[in-house]
Amino acid sequence: MSTPSLWHHADFLKLWTGQTVSRLGSVVTRTALPLVALLVLGAGPREMAYLVIAGSAGVLLVGLFAGAWVDRLRRRPILVWTDVIRAGLLFWIPIAYAIGGLRIEQLYAVAFIEACLASLFNAAYPAYVPSLIGVDRVVEGNSKLATSSSIAEIGGPGLAGTLVQIAGAPFAILVDAFSFVGSAVSLVLIRSPEPPRPKRETDTRIVSEIVEGLWAVRRHAVVFPLALRSILGHVFGSFYGVLYTLYLLQDLHLDPFLLGIVISAGGVGSLVGSVFASRVINTLGIGPAIIWMALAASALGVLTPLAQGPVLVATIMVFLPQLIGDGMQTIEGVAETSLVQGLIPDRILGRANATLEVVSHGIGFPVGALVAAAIAELIGVRGAIAVGWAGMAASILFLVVSPLPRVRSAAEWGSTEGRLASG
Repeated sequence: MSTPSLWHHADFLKLWTGQTVSRLGSVVTRTALPLVALLVLGAGPREMAYLVIAGSAGVLLVGLFAGAWVDRLRRRPILVWTDVIRAGLLFWIPIAYAIGGLRIEQLYAVAFIEACLASLFNAAYPAYVPSLIGVDRVVEGNSKLATSSSIAEIGGPGLAGTLVQIAGAPFAILVDAFSFVGSAVSLVLIRSPEPPRPKRETDTRIVSEIVEGLWAVRRHAVVFPLALRSILGHVFGSFYGVLYTLYLLQDLHLDPFLLGIVISAGGVGSLVGSVFASRVINTLGIGPAIIWMALAASALGVLTPLAQGPVLVATIMVFLPQLIGDGMQTIEGVAETSLVQGLIPDRILGRANATLEVVSHGIGFPVGALVAAAIAELIGVRGAIAVGWAGMAASILFLVVSPLPRVRSAAEWGSTEGRLASG
């Protein structure tokens, strides 16, 4: 007898709906907050860099502590309160603007505090999902939750642009504030009780618990290569985050309309990838799916630094990696998240999630952004994009030489490890 789809799971639907709304709002803020700094407060390159650094600092400073707190406490209340506080935080921006008191320092503070709260949410969220739907259904659940992100990436930028045009950048952020309220309400409405956290046997210090989480990742034969790949991938992936728009506009001479089409193609590709993720993972096995999707996306991604010629040809060359490559990367991401959820014990899952978040977004991304700017000044934007692609491709080697190609499922790998340990 087949298991009913999670679309028939009432509490999962509440979670999915809340996250779809919340992620759409977050994409709006991702677009609108820099525009507040640029258009309202007259920020220059230095101020924009400080805004990015403020967000990364929040992840770096709070991320590991967030993981330890998540493993001490029930996850759903953490999710609710972080949503509520973030809503209040974002409401402050349009209020301060309306009363004439908005300053750039306030945006730095908002970016920093929001990143701290997001670190707590991002550590608790993947740890909560298995307790809601069961570890055996995390691939399906993560696939459907990836659809939320894809929908947001397709509709969010256009919605943000429209709101900024009509109401102004500060008031566009109200959408995200209300979306966090909606997410909190959806979480409150979930009826399935969350299992209580295991009683702590000793009164350990939080630093010791953080170290335990770090070691859980470091000593794991499968999760540690994923972490190494994530660090290197985010260092070089940030080259695209910093330079991609500049590359398309100045080097390839795309106009803003074509730029919007190319970027939106990534959202469409992610949506398709989220729909087929479960099928691909079940067919290939979770480990091979991660590796083959990474390799295929990387092979297609070489078209981006090679793009040239007439505008139409160049547009097609960057369009395909966005459309198809982002779909493959979405499948890879669903598989990776599901694998970590299946391999790491619930007792330390929050700390493991936080460790992976910190090493990628807290360390890898800001370091890579600084290196990308320096390389672009030396060899040009196209050259830096090529270095970024090569670095991300090289990071796949960590996976190829690990046990990952032999991991068909988290449950099968866990039972194999158990037999080896008992032998």
